[in-house]
Amino acid sequence: MARKKADSELDKLLSARNERMHKLQEIVKEAIDEQELIINNLANPPQEAISRGQRLADRVAAFGGSWVFIILFLLVLAVWILFNSLAPRGSDFDPYPFILMNLVLSCVAALQAPVIMMSQNRQEEKDRKRSENDYLINLKAELELRSLHQKMDLLLQDEVRSITEVQQEQYKLLAAMDRKLARLGAGPGPHGAA
Repeated sequence: MARKKADSELDKLLSARNERMHKLQEIVKEAIDEQELIINNLANPPQEAISRGQRLADRVAAFGGSWVFIILFLLVLAVWILFNSLAPRGSDFDPYPFILMNLVLSCVAALQAPVIMMSQNRQEEKDRKRSENDYLINLKAELELRSLHQKMDLLLQDEVRSITEVQQEQYKLLAAMDRKLARLGAGPGPHGAA
């Protein structure tokens, strides 16, 4: 009878421990599922809807800030200057001091600057959203870390309580066995108990 009771107590302790391990596994599984959702959102951000004008501004800014544009522009200027300098009188359309060329350069600069600024403003908005996302991710990581610390503290407290309960049960079982041995008259011999 005492043996069955001891086995029953041991089974209760083991089942309680298994329950705690199952709960811990569920918490870990939920955390992994949440992380998958965040990773998927970061890996596949939603497509932003941009207008035709914004797309054009991005293309103009990309082309205006490239070596191809610089080289083509310098080539056109060189051909313009050479043609108007070397062409016979009457066939030159912009003689020295190249007033028409200065007007064209001013117009290109006047039109290109706002378009590039529009593209830069859009890029700045993207960067702002990206930094907000980074902030939110860092905040979530900090909260997760705090949550993990709290869970670890709870698990440690639970483990200490569980160990204490097991030790108390073991002490009770040892005391019960000692009493039974004393009743049977087989108390500690001359060599003493450890």
